Amino acid sequence: MWGERLSEAISITAENGRHESPRVLFYSHDTFGLGHLRRSRALASAITQADERISALILTGSPVAGRFTFPERVDHIRLPGVTKTPDGDYLSERLGLHIDETTALRAGLIKATVENFDPDILIVDKEPTGFRGELIPALDWLRSKRKAQIILGLRDVLDDPEVLAIEWDRKEALQAAETYYDETWVYGLRSICDPTAGLNLSASFRSRMKFTGYLRRDELAEGDVPTDPFVLITPGGGGDGAAMVDLVLSAYEQDQSLEPDAVLVYGPFLSGQQRADFEARVANLNGRVRAVGFESRMENLFLGAQGIICMGGYNTFCEVLSFDKPAVIVPRTRPRLEQYIRASRAEGLGLVRVLDEYRDGLTPQAMIDAIRDLPSQPKPSLAFVPGLLEGLDFVSARTLEMLGLKKSQGVA
Repeated sequence: MWGERLSEAISITAENGRHESPRVLFYSHDTFGLGHLRRSRALASAITQADERISALILTGSPVAGRFTFPERVDHIRLPGVTKTPDGDYLSERLGLHIDETTALRAGLIKATVENFDPDILIVDKEPTGFRGELIPALDWLRSKRKAQIILGLRDVLDDPEVLAIEWDRKEALQAAETYYDETWVYGLRSICDPTAGLNLSASFRSRMKFTGYLRRDELAEGDVPTDPFVLITPGGGGDGAAMVDLVLSAYEQDQSLEPDAVLVYGPFLSGQQRADFEARVANLNGRVRAVGFESRMENLFLGAQGIICMGGYNTFCEVLSFDKPAVIVPRTRPRLEQYIRASRAEGLGLVRVLDEYRDGLTPQAMIDAIRDLPSQPKPSLAFVPGLLEGLDFVSARTLEMLGLKKSQGVA
């Protein structure tokens, strides 16, 4: 009985062959950090708000997915986690399985989700083949069984072009991008960066690339916005942010008159010992720096801050632009040049200031000067970059058009 009912539930469609509730599936491999999950969550929220008939499901490997709230008609499935070792290999995060077994388990879960959720649109974040090729069986099923639209979503910058070309060749990502994907959405502006520059992609593929603009973030309806003057310090997920946190704390330790006070969000991936060491230093600053480990409502902190000291991750950059805050970016340069490229291009357009280790030096005095100069630093909006924050509007309109719910105007 239950099996029959389940089969009936899976086969329910509207008369025109579409689901009564259109379905959008997001794949976000998330082996490390918060960026992929937060980007997919923002996109899913915008799409489901654009039409209340749409449901969205996010497949994610993020170990902190459960700490986030998800909007109405958006849910997530947590894939077994993997973690990267210092030598660049991967291990199962918790299961104790060989990485090949973990990948096979993840691939089976992804394919089963695709078969049962049966999406009208699949949006894949960054990796055309998924983690270690785990997405290929699901892509093959979609191509052979039904006409789902398959989208490759790329952030504005991936890496140095030469490095990226070697990586995509090794992962067979070029062939997958050409074979499976109907369109590619670049969540940025061509005037800042083309993330595929240097890749040997066909003219047909490039004709189906659409630069959407950056993904706007909005104030949250829930939670309080701080009103006391402060500078927000955020290394994103925190896994590679210890050097920046150390530099900020050194600045406040060296200059007892440094203002305004700081709110420091370590991020969930800062190591326990490093955080313990930082906590002791924060305690000695007598309230001039307040620190928390994780904040799921970062939007409200951005809204209340006088300025931002941050690393150069994609989501943090979107928040700087969205809340129009003067920002100093301290980009990482290893293992990828992604953050450095993004920050340097943005500084060239007058959107942010970069604390460049090659040009400025990463010294306490350089950080002191950067914090002191924040109040007089121009806001990003003064740079007047056309189409800067239209990404969510573009994606929502294009999704509705693909689902046959609304004829989009001006989508190119």
